[in-house]
Amino acid sequence: MSTRIGLIVPSSNTVAEVDFYRRLPADCTLHTARMYLEETTPEGESAMIDDHLPVAITDLGTTRPDVMVFGCTSAGALRGNEYEAELVRRIGERTGAVSFSVAASVRQAIRAAGGQRVGVITPYVDALNEKIAQSLQDDGLEVVAIHGLGITDNFAIADVEPERIVEFAVERLAGADIDLAFASCTNFRAFDAREDIHRELGLPVVTSNQAALSVVLDHLGAAAG
Repeated sequence: MSTRIGLIVPSSNTVAEVDFYRRLPADCTLHTARMYLEETTPEGESAMIDDHLPVAITDLGTTRPDVMVFGCTSAGALRGNEYEAELVRRIGERTGAVSFSVAASVRQAIRAAGGQRVGVITPYVDALNEKIAQSLQDDGLEVVAIHGLGITDNFAIADVEPERIVEFAVERLAGADIDLAFASCTNFRAFDAREDIHRELGLPVVTSNQAALSVVLDHLGAAAG
């Protein structure tokens, strides 16, 4: 019997599903719901959470998922970690699934890798970078540097090639006094760039989709055991 993984993503996200279905075990199936979003800004993401997330949860719940993932890093960080935890609780309550969020998964992955002083790259504008930094700092991490590409068109974020992500990480984080690099955003092709960033910087690297997938796989392994 297959395990059903539910993934909620912004409507313009074209990367998260690909990252998941390429790497999930063969006995898992992936099922998605979309929340309308075009502009990756605090205003756009607030409307996404308030107006479109409830419908996505209800719709995806009809697949009777075993696991649910709220797949937007910056939206998870937007209103603080306590709000995010409550959001995950509500998703689980409404779907009957074990539920996770990407932003919380990232913080867990950073701690698991022994990271404390973190350098961050994102595709975002500064207003969202501030939310990401605050989310990490509120969990006891030190954000030494955070740099964004300033992209507000969410569809365009996926157009950034992995090679450019590696270049951006090196440009901004090489030589920084950090012990881990984090590449944020589920629509950023950072999973494919992760090994090259690690090689260039010589540091552990966490990405949004990698962290979320790791949490899901850890849960499946624990459940199977």
